[in-house]
Amino acid sequence: MAKITYIEFGGTEHAVDVRNGLSVMEGAIKNNVPGIDADCGGACACATCHVYVDEAWREKTGTASAMEESMLDFAQNVEPNSRLSCQIRVTDALDGLIVRLPEDQH
Repeated sequence: MAKITYIEFGGTEHAVDVRNGLSVMEGAIKNNVPGIDADCGGACACATCHVYVDEAWREKTGTASAMEESMLDFAQNVEPNSRLSCQIRVTDALDGLIVRLPEDQH
C-alpha cells in the first residue's frame, strides 16, 4: 500500500492510502478525490484523469506509453510531467507520491 497525495488546483490536499495494483486514478475514485473524472474507466481512452506528477517522482512513475501520449493530446495545459493517472500502477515504491490536478479539472 502506498500513501498518495492528490493536490487540487486550489491547493486542497487529499492524502490517501491506495492498495498496490490499483492505478493512481482508481485510488482517487475510491477515495472521492474531486477533479479526476475517469470517464473511460481507466481504459486510456480519454484524458479526464490527467495529473501532473511531482518532479521528485517522475522517474519512479515511468514514462508514458505511445497510447498515453496520444491521449494526452486531448488534455489541456499539458506539461512535461503530465500523465494519465489511469496508467500509473501503485506499488510500495510509490509510497509518498504527489500528483497535482490541472486547473481545468477542478
